[in-house]
Amino acid sequence: MFKDKLKELTNGDGNNKKKIENLVFLIVILVVTILIINFILKSDKSSIKEEKNINKVLALSEPSNEENSNNEMQNELEKILGTIKGVGKVKVYISYSESSKTIAMYDEKTTTSSTEETDSGGGLRNTTSTQTQKDIIFSEKDGSQVPMTQKVIMPTIEGAIITAQGAKNANVKTNIVNAVKSATGLSIDKIQVFEMEG
Repeated sequence: MFKDKLKELTNGDGNNKKKIENLVFLIVILVVTILIINFILKSDKSSIKEEKNINKVLALSEPSNEENSNNEMQNELEKILGTIKGVGKVKVYISYSESSKTIAMYDEKTTTSSTEETDSGGGLRNTTSTQTQKDIIFSEKDGSQVPMTQKVIMPTIEGAIITAQGAKNANVKTNIVNAVKSATGLSIDKIQVFEMEG
């Protein structure tokens, strides 16, 4: 059908050829416009993604610090426990209740407005509205904006499992439990000590 119409237009006089040229020109402009719009939308989406990524910096950077902190504590406990007389080789596992929480610094703005109205009966009505706006404070670091951290709340230690070569001896086992209790603040029932195999 389209081919038939095209043949009709091309077989006609010069006026029809002009219509075809205009139609082709219109199609070319339409395709170029669609490409430009598509390009603009993609660039807008990428800038939105960049903004979201900036806001997620805290969430993405802290777990690695948390893992390092957790591993450091386990390593330090292993080193210290290994120096206690009779303990020998030791391995420590510490379980945590949740991940750490990062609290960002906010710029908080509070606006309060009060309105007094008198109705036709002579009654007085007071209306007070409060509006609070919180914005994360960013600092410039290596050419990018990074949210400023107010504090990091470390996860709560839930329990500890220790395996040690010398755990067969009751005195050594008691020394291990007391040392872990002092270092972590755990109660004795949350610290389990076992003899290491081999």
